[in-house]
Amino acid sequence: MENLKSQITELKNKKNAIILAHYYVADEIQDIADFVGDSLELSRKASLTEADIIVFAGVHFMAETAKILSPQKKVLIPDIKSGCPLADSMGTSEFAKFKEKYPDYFVINYVNSTAEIKAMSDLICTSSNAVELVKSLPSGTKILFGPDKNLGSFVKSFVKNEIILWNGNCPVHENFSANKLQDLKNANPDAIVLAHPEANKAVLLKSDIIGSTSKLLKYAIESENKKFIIATEPGIIHKMKQNDPNKEYIPLPPVQNLAESICFNMKKHTLQKVYDALKYEQFEILMDEDLIKKAKVPITRMIDLSVKLGLVK
Repeated sequence: MENLKSQITELKNKKNAIILAHYYVADEIQDIADFVGDSLELSRKASLTEADIIVFAGVHFMAETAKILSPQKKVLIPDIKSGCPLADSMGTSEFAKFKEKYPDYFVINYVNSTAEIKAMSDLICTSSNAVELVKSLPSGTKILFGPDKNLGSFVKSFVKNEIILWNGNCPVHENFSANKLQDLKNANPDAIVLAHPEANKAVLLKSDIIGSTSKLLKYAIESENKKFIIATEPGIIHKMKQNDPNKEYIPLPPVQNLAESICFNMKKHTLQKVYDALKYEQFEILMDEDLIKKAKVPITRMIDLSVKLGLVK
């Protein structure tokens, strides 16, 4: 493995490339990445670098977002089959019909969506800024929100706006077991429950801190508490342990008889596939120039509004 890591580093330097890794990919890929983070954070960092090639170890929509924000760069994904059921739950023709039913509604879609859906949106949001973005809209703004119904329901709990939700979800977060969470809480009364808002409502109601992967990681690092139950994909625990190995991080199992709720699409990426992506410059994200321009508008609007609201620097 160490030899493969050194070969990746050599190729990366030779080709002026950077490797981006989401918190949910395999530990060894996180360890060799130039940046580890959530999807939009990674795409923004990629757009600010001088690299010619971006290798994005994440799911397909994430690599698309990187291409939208860095159209002049070659964006590669190590496993072309690393898709996202949440993003795929919203087809363009179905969503077009959905929009037609609510012609005067403002369309907000989660960044976990395809480029085509982004191009059909008024504003993109992330799990970290969704609530504040909606709060910033003019009073009475009626909203169509997709594709994640759990994130949308979480946003609805903070605002008075009428919000119509698309019926999509992330299977990993949707399948967390509230009963198993209660068992873990009973067995670990000193643990703080950290949950992603993509989790189902029953789990969120039993959680202490709800937020994006970056927020949960930050809380785990800064908290004086020594034990946490993690209600998001357990890949993030690797970074938590790196920051503080003396704390205990307990992954929340799904309803099924499994120890952890794994995103198997994220886990499709391997060190060998990262090496092959760099060596053969595969698999490239290719997008129509007009689609890139249209999809960039609501993303840029989100970034500008987030800066205005002080949510990002």
